Amino acid sequence: MTKPQAGRTALDPEMFDPVCPSPLVPFRVGDKWAALILRCLQDGPRRFSELKVPLRGVTAKSLTQSLRRLERDGFVVREEYEGTERRVEYALTPLGLGLLGPLDAACAWTREHWDELIDAQEAGLPGATRRP
Repeated sequence: MTKPQAGRTALDPEMFDPVCPSPLVPFRVGDKWAALILRCLQDGPRRFSELKVPLRGVTAKSLTQSLRRLERDGFVVREEYEGTERRVEYALTPLGLGLLGPLDAACAWTREHWDELIDAQEAGLPGATRRP
């Protein structure tokens, strides 16, 4: 497990509930992982290896692609640090920080409509069993 930079708390490996599928979120910014990455960066810059801890289901390739898209769209900035130990960190831009409020609202809405969203998805899946 990667240690956080001095002065900041490590990301909680359990910060995202594995039974909470991201497809339930009614809208997406970027791709499947983008909103989760933004949430990981809300308290400050993080290294790639730190992001992988709570995003345990993401492959290195998918995380790299998501970070590049977020950077391209102006939500995230990538900073390289030279020195004896070269490192790269990702941080939210002001535009990315501005998305945290709408993400909070979307998460609250999703929690409120959780059962309806699951029922709708199950109804639309061939062979899915509806809950009573």
